[in-house]
Amino acid sequence: MHETDFRSSLQPEGDRRLKTIMALTIVYALTVGLHFVAWSQWVLLGLFSIQALRLIFAPSLPAIALSPDQSPDQELPFFSLLASAKNEEAVIANLVKNLCQLDYPSERFEVWIVDDNSSDRTPEVLAMLKQKYPQLKTLRREDGAQGGKSGALNQVLALTKGDIIGVFDADAQVPADVLRSLLPMFQQPKIGAVQLRKAIANASENWWTSGQSCEMALDLCLQDLRIRVGGTGELRGNGQFVRRTALSDCGGWNEQTITDDLDLTLRLHLCKWNIACLNFPAVQEEGVVTLKQLWHQRNRWAEGGFQRYLDYWDLLLSGKMGFAKTFDASLFYINQYLLTVAFIPDTIAAIALQHNPILPAIAGFSLSLSSVTMAFGLKRAYQISWRSAIAQTVSGMIYMLHWIPVITFVTLRMCVVPKRLKWVKTEHQGAGDNILEEIGIT
Repeated sequence: MHETDFRSSLQPEGDRRLKTIMALTIVYALTVGLHFVAWSQWVLLGLFSIQALRLIFAPSLPAIALSPDQSPDQELPFFSLLASAKNEEAVIANLVKNLCQLDYPSERFEVWIVDDNSSDRTPEVLAMLKQKYPQLKTLRREDGAQGGKSGALNQVLALTKGDIIGVFDADAQVPADVLRSLLPMFQQPKIGAVQLRKAIANASENWWTSGQSCEMALDLCLQDLRIRVGGTGELRGNGQFVRRTALSDCGGWNEQTITDDLDLTLRLHLCKWNIACLNFPAVQEEGVVTLKQLWHQRNRWAEGGFQRYLDYWDLLLSGKMGFAKTFDASLFYINQYLLTVAFIPDTIAAIALQHNPILPAIAGFSLSLSSVTMAFGLKRAYQISWRSAIAQTVSGMIYMLHWIPVITFVTLRMCVVPKRLKWVKTEHQGAGDNILEEIGIT
Protein backbone atom coordinates (compact mmCIF):
# COMPACT_ATOMS: atom_id res chain seq x y z
CA MET A 1 0.00 0.00 0.00
CA HIS A 2 1.34 3.41 -0.93
CA GLU A 3 1.18 6.85 0.63
CA THR A 4 -1.57 8.01 -1.73
CA ASP A 5 -3.75 5.07 -0.68
CA PHE A 6 -3.57 6.15 2.95
CA ARG A 7 -4.16 9.82 2.28
CA SER A 8 -7.17 9.07 0.13
CA SER A 9 -8.61 7.04 3.04
CA LEU A 10 -8.40 9.98 5.45
CA GLN A 11 -11.53 12.06 5.83
CA PRO A 12 -11.99 15.67 6.96
CA GLU A 13 -13.13 16.47 10.49
CA GLY A 14 -16.80 16.67 9.55
CA ASP A 15 -16.74 13.09 8.29
CA ARG A 16 -15.01 11.91 11.44
CA ARG A 17 -17.80 13.45 13.47
CA LEU A 18 -20.41 11.74 11.29
CA LYS A 19 -18.53 8.45 11.56
CA THR A 20 -18.50 8.77 15.35
CA ILE A 21 -22.25 9.32 15.42
CA MET A 22 -22.79 6.32 13.17
CA ALA A 23 -20.46 4.14 15.25
CA LEU A 24 -22.20 5.00 18.52
CA THR A 25 -25.61 4.52 16.93
CA ILE A 26 -24.62 1.04 15.81
CA VAL A 27 -23.16 0.21 19.24
CA TYR A 28 -26.30 1.43 21.03
CA ALA A 29 -28.58 -0.51 18.69
CA LEU A 30 -26.56 -3.73 18.96
CA THR A 31 -26.35 -3.44 22.74
CA VAL A 32 -30.11 -3.09 23.07
CA GLY A 33 -30.51 -5.93 20.57
CA LEU A 34 -28.43 -8.22 22.78
CA HIS A 35 -31.23 -8.09 25.35
CA PHE A 36 -33.57 -9.73 22.84
CA VAL A 37 -31.07 -12.49 21.90
CA ALA A 38 -30.02 -13.91 25.22
CA TRP A 39 -27.36 -16.28 23.89
CA SER A 40 -25.50 -13.50 22.03
CA GLN A 41 -23.75 -12.29 25.18
CA TRP A 42 -22.19 -15.75 25.53
CA VAL A 43 -20.88 -15.52 21.98
CA LEU A 44 -19.11 -12.26 22.84
CA LEU A 45 -17.80 -13.68 26.10
CA GLY A 46 -16.64 -16.75 24.20
CA LEU A 47 -14.59 -14.63 21.79
CA PHE A 48 -12.89 -12.87 24.69
CA SER A 49 -12.28 -16.23 26.37
CA ILE A 50 -10.63 -17.59 23.24
CA GLN A 51 -8.34 -14.56 23.06
CA ALA A 52 -7.58 -14.83 26.78
CA LEU A 53 -6.57 -18.48 26.43
CA ARG A 54 -4.39 -17.63 23.44
CA LEU A 55 -2.62 -14.94 25.49
CA ILE A 56 -2.24 -17.14 28.59
CA PHE A 57 -0.65 -19.93 26.58
CA ALA A 58 1.23 -17.66 24.19
CA PRO A 59 4.55 -19.26 23.15
CA SER A 60 7.77 -17.46 23.98
CA LEU A 61 9.41 -15.63 21.13
CA PRO A 62 12.74 -17.12 20.02
CA ALA A 63 15.84 -15.44 21.40
CA ILE A 64 17.51 -13.14 18.90
CA ALA A 65 21.29 -12.80 18.85
CA LEU A 66 23.38 -10.32 16.91
CA SER A 67 24.74 -12.02 13.82
CA PRO A 68 28.55 -12.07 13.46
CA ASP A 69 28.51 -10.13 10.21
CA GLN A 70 27.17 -7.03 11.95
CA SER A 71 29.74 -6.82 14.75
CA PRO A 72 32.17 -4.36 13.11
CA ASP A 73 31.26 -0.79 13.91
CA GLN A 74 31.43 0.31 10.27
CA GLU A 75 28.63 -2.10 9.40
CA LEU A 76 26.28 -0.95 12.13
CA PRO A 77 23.04 0.71 10.98
CA PHE A 78 22.89 4.49 11.11
CA PHE A 79 20.38 5.92 13.61
CA SER A 80 18.70 9.33 13.41
CA LEU A 81 17.35 10.30 16.84
CA LEU A 82 14.57 12.89 16.78
CA ALA A 83 12.67 14.94 19.33
CA SER A 84 10.20 17.79 18.96
CA ALA A 85 10.46 20.56 21.52
CA LYS A 86 8.05 23.39 22.22
CA ASN A 87 8.95 25.43 25.28
CA GLU A 88 11.05 22.65 26.80
CA GLU A 89 13.92 24.61 28.35
CA ALA A 90 13.54 22.66 31.60
CA VAL A 91 14.34 19.26 30.09
CA ILE A 92 15.81 19.57 26.60
CA ALA A 93 19.42 19.93 27.79
CA ASN A 94 19.18 16.67 29.73
CA LEU A 95 17.82 14.85 26.68
CA VAL A 96 20.52 16.17 24.35
CA LYS A 97 23.30 15.25 26.77
CA ASN A 98 21.74 11.83 27.20
CA LEU A 99 21.43 11.12 23.48
CA CYS A 100 24.84 12.44 22.50
CA GLN A 101 26.57 10.18 25.05
CA LEU A 102 24.99 6.87 24.01
CA ASP A 103 27.20 3.78 23.83
CA TYR A 104 27.34 3.64 20.04
CA PRO A 105 29.93 4.82 17.50
CA SER A 106 29.47 8.57 17.18
CA GLU A 107 29.83 8.44 13.39
CA ARG A 108 26.85 6.05 13.17
CA PHE A 109 24.14 8.23 14.70
CA GLU A 110 22.88 11.80 14.66
CA VAL A 111 20.62 13.81 16.97
CA TRP A 112 17.99 16.20 15.62
CA ILE A 113 15.92 18.52 17.83
CA VAL A 114 13.01 20.35 16.20
CA ASP A 115 12.27 23.64 17.95
CA ASP A 116 8.60 24.14 17.16
CA ASN A 117 8.55 27.94 17.52
CA SER A 118 9.30 27.94 21.25
CA SER A 119 8.72 31.20 23.10
CA ASP A 120 10.91 30.36 26.11
CA ARG A 121 14.69 29.84 26.26
CA THR A 122 14.64 26.59 24.27
CA PRO A 123 16.35 28.20 21.21
CA GLU A 124 19.06 29.69 23.41
CA VAL A 125 19.65 26.37 25.18
CA LEU A 126 19.90 24.50 21.87
CA ALA A 127 22.37 27.04 20.47
CA MET A 128 24.68 26.51 23.44
CA LEU A 129 24.28 22.74 23.24
CA LYS A 130 25.35 22.72 19.59
CA GLN A 131 28.68 24.17 20.62
CA LYS A 132 29.18 21.40 23.16
CA TYR A 133 27.84 18.42 21.18
CA PRO A 134 28.84 18.30 17.49
CA GLN A 135 26.33 15.50 16.80
CA LEU A 136 23.44 17.80 17.62
CA LYS A 137 21.54 19.36 14.73
CA THR A 138 18.52 21.61 15.07
CA LEU A 139 15.60 22.79 12.98
CA ARG A 140 13.51 25.83 13.88
CA ARG A 141 9.88 25.81 12.82
CA GLU A 142 8.28 29.20 12.34
CA ASP A 143 4.98 30.48 13.65
CA GLY A 144 2.06 29.00 11.72
CA ALA A 145 3.81 25.75 10.79
CA GLN A 146 1.19 23.06 10.27
CA GLY A 147 0.81 19.44 11.29
CA GLY A 148 1.73 19.58 14.99
CA LYS A 149 4.25 16.97 16.09
CA SER A 150 3.65 14.92 12.92
CA GLY A 151 4.44 17.97 10.81
CA ALA A 152 7.61 18.60 12.77
CA LEU A 153 8.76 15.00 12.35
CA ASN A 154 7.98 14.96 8.63
CA GLN A 155 9.83 18.22 8.10
CA VAL A 156 13.01 17.08 9.82
CA LEU A 157 12.84 13.58 8.33
CA ALA A 158 13.86 14.95 4.95
CA LEU A 159 17.11 16.22 6.52
CA THR A 160 18.07 12.98 8.25
CA LYS A 161 20.09 10.10 6.85
CA GLY A 162 19.46 7.27 9.30
CA ASP A 163 18.48 3.72 8.38
CA ILE A 164 16.43 3.69 11.60
CA ILE A 165 14.55 6.67 13.01
CA GLY A 166 14.21 6.98 16.78
CA VAL A 167 11.63 9.34 18.29
CA PHE A 168 11.71 10.64 21.85
CA ASP A 169 9.77 13.09 23.95
CA ALA A 170 11.68 16.05 25.30
CA ASP A 171 11.62 14.67 28.87
CA ALA A 172 12.93 11.21 27.92
CA GLN A 173 15.71 9.59 29.90
CA VAL A 174 17.42 7.17 27.54
CA PRO A 175 19.67 4.27 28.66
CA ALA A 176 23.16 4.32 27.20
CA ASP A 177 22.95 0.83 25.67
CA VAL A 178 19.63 1.33 23.90
CA LEU A 179 20.91 1.39 20.30
CA ARG A 180 23.01 -1.74 20.65
CA SER A 181 20.04 -3.48 22.32
CA LEU A 182 17.92 -2.77 19.24
CA LEU A 183 20.32 -4.26 16.70
CA PRO A 184 19.11 -7.89 16.94
CA MET A 185 15.49 -6.76 16.56
CA PHE A 186 16.14 -4.89 13.34
CA GLN A 187 18.04 -7.80 11.85
CA GLN A 188 14.62 -9.36 11.29
CA PRO A 189 13.53 -8.03 7.89
CA LYS A 190 9.77 -7.90 8.63
CA ILE A 191 10.11 -5.83 11.79
CA GLY A 192 9.34 -2.28 10.75
CA ALA A 193 9.38 -0.72 14.21
CA VAL A 194 10.29 -1.40 17.84
CA GLN A 195 8.73 0.19 20.91
CA LEU A 196 10.71 0.45 24.14
CA ARG A 197 8.97 -0.11 27.44
CA LYS A 198 8.07 3.22 29.01
CA ALA A 199 8.78 3.74 32.70
CA ILE A 200 7.67 6.63 34.88
CA ALA A 201 10.67 8.49 36.29
CA ASN A 202 8.66 10.18 39.07
CA ALA A 203 6.55 7.14 39.95
CA SER A 204 7.06 7.67 43.69
CA GLU A 205 5.77 11.27 43.64
CA ASN A 206 2.08 10.52 44.29
CA TRP A 207 -0.76 8.08 43.65
CA TRP A 208 -1.34 9.33 40.10
CA THR A 209 2.26 8.81 39.01
CA SER A 210 2.38 5.43 40.76
CA GLY A 211 -0.73 4.42 38.80
CA GLN A 212 0.89 5.47 35.54
CA SER A 213 3.87 3.26 36.36
CA CYS A 214 1.53 0.28 36.79
CA GLU A 215 -0.24 1.20 33.55
CA MET A 216 3.00 1.21 31.55
CA ALA A 217 3.96 -2.21 32.93
CA LEU A 218 0.52 -3.58 31.99
CA ASP A 219 0.72 -2.07 28.52
CA LEU A 220 4.09 -3.57 27.63
CA CYS A 221 3.24 -6.99 29.03
CA LEU A 222 -0.06 -7.08 27.14
CA GLN A 223 1.66 -5.95 23.94
CA ASP A 224 4.27 -8.68 24.31
CA LEU A 225 1.55 -11.33 24.65
CA ARG A 226 -0.40 -9.98 21.68
CA ILE A 227 2.72 -10.03 19.52
CA ARG A 228 3.47 -13.63 20.53
CA VAL A 229 0.11 -14.80 19.15
CA GLY A 230 0.51 -12.87 15.90
CA GLY A 231 -1.40 -9.79 17.04
CA THR A 232 -0.69 -6.09 16.57
CA GLY A 233 2.16 -4.55 18.52
CA GLU A 234 1.73 -0.80 19.02
CA LEU A 235 3.88 2.32 19.12
CA ARG A 236 3.72 4.65 22.11
CA GLY A 237 5.48 7.77 20.85
CA ASN A 238 8.35 8.14 23.28
CA GLY A 239 11.03 5.51 22.66
CA GLN A 240 9.78 4.33 19.28
CA PHE A 241 12.17 3.26 16.51
CA VAL A 242 11.00 2.92 12.92
CA ARG A 243 12.85 1.51 9.92
CA ARG A 244 13.14 4.25 7.27
CA THR A 245 11.94 1.94 4.50
CA ALA A 246 8.85 1.05 6.56
CA LEU A 247 8.15 4.70 7.31
CA SER A 248 8.44 5.56 3.62
CA ASP A 249 6.26 2.61 2.68
CA CYS A 250 3.34 3.86 4.77
CA GLY A 251 3.62 7.53 3.88
CA GLY A 252 5.42 9.02 6.90
CA TRP A 253 3.60 10.57 9.83
CA ASN A 254 -0.04 11.55 9.38
CA GLU A 255 -0.47 15.29 9.92
CA GLN A 256 -4.25 14.96 10.23
CA THR A 257 -4.20 13.10 13.54
CA ILE A 258 -3.64 14.10 17.15
CA THR A 259 -1.77 10.89 18.10
CA ASP A 260 0.94 10.26 15.52
CA ASP A 261 2.14 7.04 17.18
CA LEU A 262 -1.25 5.28 17.24
CA ASP A 263 -1.98 6.28 13.67
CA LEU A 264 1.43 5.09 12.46
CA THR A 265 0.83 1.77 14.22
CA LEU A 266 -2.09 0.90 11.96
CA ARG A 267 -0.33 2.20 8.86
CA LEU A 268 2.63 -0.08 9.47
CA HIS A 269 0.49 -3.16 10.04
CA LEU A 270 -1.62 -2.41 6.96
CA CYS A 271 1.62 -2.32 4.98
CA LYS A 272 2.51 -5.81 6.26
CA TRP A 273 5.19 -4.65 8.69
CA ASN A 274 5.48 -6.05 12.22
CA ILE A 275 6.03 -4.05 15.39
CA ALA A 276 8.11 -5.53 18.21
CA CYS A 277 8.48 -4.38 21.80
CA LEU A 278 11.53 -4.36 24.04
CA ASN A 279 11.18 -4.74 27.80
CA PHE A 280 14.81 -3.90 28.62
CA PRO A 281 16.17 -1.32 28.49
CA ALA A 282 13.27 1.05 29.19
CA VAL A 283 12.95 4.73 28.38
CA GLN A 284 11.88 6.88 31.31
CA GLU A 285 9.54 9.86 31.14
CA GLU A 286 7.79 12.19 33.56
CA GLY A 287 4.30 11.17 34.58
CA VAL A 288 1.66 13.87 34.97
CA VAL A 289 1.17 14.72 38.63
CA THR A 290 -2.42 15.96 38.91
CA LEU A 291 -5.84 14.64 37.97
CA LYS A 292 -6.42 17.67 35.73
CA GLN A 293 -3.24 16.99 33.75
CA LEU A 294 -4.10 13.29 33.51
CA TRP A 295 -7.61 14.10 32.27
CA HIS A 296 -6.35 16.32 29.44
CA GLN A 297 -3.59 13.91 28.42
CA ARG A 298 -5.83 10.84 28.39
CA ASN A 299 -8.57 12.69 26.52
CA ARG A 300 -6.09 13.25 23.71
CA TRP A 301 -4.90 9.64 23.80
CA ALA A 302 -8.45 8.30 23.81
CA GLU A 303 -9.55 10.52 20.95
CA GLY A 304 -6.51 9.66 18.84
CA GLY A 305 -7.03 5.96 19.49
CA PHE A 306 -10.68 6.11 18.48
CA GLN A 307 -9.93 8.38 15.55
CA ARG A 308 -7.59 5.92 13.84
CA TYR A 309 -10.32 3.28 13.68
CA LEU A 310 -12.66 5.82 12.10
CA ASP A 311 -10.02 6.71 9.51
CA TYR A 312 -9.03 3.17 8.54
CA TRP A 313 -12.14 1.10 9.27
CA ASP A 314 -12.59 0.07 5.64
CA LEU A 315 -8.97 -1.04 5.30
CA LEU A 316 -9.21 -2.97 8.57
CA LEU A 317 -12.38 -4.77 7.52
CA SER A 318 -10.80 -5.63 4.17
CA GLY A 319 -8.44 -8.00 5.99
CA LYS A 320 -5.26 -6.38 4.65
CA MET A 321 -3.50 -7.07 7.96
CA GLY A 322 -4.32 -10.78 7.88
CA PHE A 323 -6.74 -12.74 10.07
CA ALA A 324 -4.62 -12.90 13.26
CA LYS A 325 -3.93 -9.17 13.39
CA THR A 326 -7.47 -8.23 12.36
CA PHE A 327 -8.95 -10.48 15.07
CA ASP A 328 -6.58 -9.08 17.69
CA ALA A 329 -7.14 -5.43 16.72
CA SER A 330 -10.93 -5.90 16.62
CA LEU A 331 -11.14 -7.41 20.10
CA PHE A 332 -8.79 -4.76 21.47
CA TYR A 333 -11.00 -2.03 19.97
CA ILE A 334 -14.19 -3.60 21.31
CA ASN A 335 -12.69 -4.05 24.77
CA GLN A 336 -11.12 -0.60 25.03
CA TYR A 337 -13.81 1.56 23.44
CA LEU A 338 -17.08 -0.11 22.53
CA LEU A 339 -17.68 -1.94 25.81
CA THR A 340 -17.17 1.30 27.71
CA VAL A 341 -19.66 3.35 25.71
CA ALA A 342 -22.11 0.42 25.59
CA PHE A 343 -22.68 0.54 29.36
CA ILE A 344 -25.13 3.43 28.91
CA PRO A 345 -27.55 1.64 26.52
CA ASP A 346 -27.05 -1.62 28.41
CA THR A 347 -28.19 0.00 31.64
CA ILE A 348 -31.14 1.75 29.98
CA ALA A 349 -32.28 -1.47 28.27
CA ALA A 350 -31.92 -3.47 31.49
CA ILE A 351 -34.12 -1.00 33.37
CA ALA A 352 -36.68 -0.69 30.58
CA LEU A 353 -36.97 -4.43 29.95
CA GLN A 354 -36.43 -5.45 33.58
CA HIS A 355 -33.47 -7.61 32.55
CA ASN A 356 -30.10 -8.09 34.16
CA PRO A 357 -27.37 -5.98 32.49
CA ILE A 358 -25.38 -7.95 29.92
CA LEU A 359 -21.98 -6.26 30.01
CA PRO A 360 -20.84 -6.50 33.68
CA ALA A 361 -19.86 -10.17 33.28
CA ILE A 362 -17.80 -9.40 30.17
CA ALA A 363 -16.24 -6.32 31.77
CA GLY A 364 -15.40 -8.30 34.91
CA PHE A 365 -13.70 -10.96 32.80
CA SER A 366 -11.68 -8.27 31.02
CA LEU A 367 -10.67 -6.56 34.28
CA SER A 368 -9.59 -9.88 35.78
CA LEU A 369 -7.35 -10.62 32.81
CA SER A 370 -5.92 -7.08 32.97
CA SER A 371 -5.19 -7.50 36.68
CA VAL A 372 -3.22 -10.70 36.12
CA THR A 373 -1.35 -9.11 33.21
CA MET A 374 -0.50 -6.03 35.29
CA ALA A 375 0.90 -8.17 38.12
CA PHE A 376 3.09 -10.14 35.71
CA GLY A 377 4.15 -6.92 33.99
CA LEU A 378 5.16 -5.24 37.25
CA LYS A 379 7.12 -8.26 38.46
CA ARG A 380 9.00 -8.59 35.19
CA ALA A 381 9.62 -4.88 34.60
CA TYR A 382 10.77 -3.94 38.11
CA GLN A 383 12.07 -7.29 39.42
CA ILE A 384 9.89 -7.10 42.55
CA SER A 385 8.32 -9.81 44.71
CA TRP A 386 4.89 -11.24 43.99
CA ARG A 387 3.63 -9.63 47.20
CA SER A 388 4.66 -6.17 46.01
CA ALA A 389 3.39 -6.81 42.49
CA ILE A 390 -0.05 -7.85 43.74
CA ALA A 391 -0.27 -4.90 46.16
CA GLN A 392 0.62 -2.46 43.39
CA THR A 393 -1.84 -4.16 41.04
CA VAL A 394 -4.75 -3.55 43.44
CA SER A 395 -3.98 0.16 43.51
CA GLY A 396 -3.13 0.22 39.81
CA MET A 397 -6.42 -1.32 38.72
CA ILE A 398 -8.36 1.22 40.78
CA TYR A 399 -6.35 3.92 39.01
CA MET A 400 -7.16 2.36 35.61
CA LEU A 401 -10.88 3.01 36.17
CA HIS A 402 -10.26 6.62 35.10
CA TRP A 403 -10.43 5.35 31.51
CA ILE A 404 -14.19 4.73 31.84
CA PRO A 405 -15.24 8.40 32.19
CA VAL A 406 -12.48 9.49 29.79
CA ILE A 407 -13.62 7.25 26.93
CA THR A 408 -17.31 7.90 27.59
CA PHE A 409 -16.77 11.67 27.55
CA VAL A 410 -14.45 11.65 24.52
CA THR A 411 -16.67 9.53 22.29
CA LEU A 412 -19.75 11.60 23.10
CA ARG A 413 -17.86 14.87 22.57
CA MET A 414 -16.53 13.65 19.21
CA CYS A 415 -20.15 13.48 18.03
CA VAL A 416 -20.55 17.20 18.66
CA VAL A 417 -17.25 19.09 18.65
CA PRO A 418 -14.48 18.52 16.05
CA LYS A 419 -10.96 18.35 17.40
CA ARG A 420 -8.56 21.13 16.49
CA LEU A 421 -5.34 19.74 15.06
CA LYS A 422 -2.83 21.71 17.09
CA TRP A 423 0.27 21.05 19.14
CA VAL A 424 -0.65 19.60 22.55
CA LYS A 425 2.21 19.23 25.01
CA THR A 426 2.53 18.00 28.54
CA GLU A 427 4.24 20.35 30.94
CA HIS A 428 7.61 18.99 32.05
CA GLN A 429 9.38 20.07 35.23
CA GLY A 430 12.69 18.33 34.65
CA ALA A 431 15.86 18.41 36.69
CA GLY A 432 18.02 20.16 34.18
CA ASP A 433 19.30 23.23 36.01
CA ASN A 434 22.69 21.60 36.60
CA ILE A 435 22.98 20.84 32.88
CA LEU A 436 22.05 24.41 32.01
CA GLU A 437 24.79 25.67 34.29
CA GLU A 438 27.28 23.40 32.52
CA ILE A 439 26.58 25.12 29.22
CA GLY A 440 26.56 28.62 30.69
CA ILE A 441 22.81 29.27 31.11
CA THR A 442 21.44 30.21 34.54
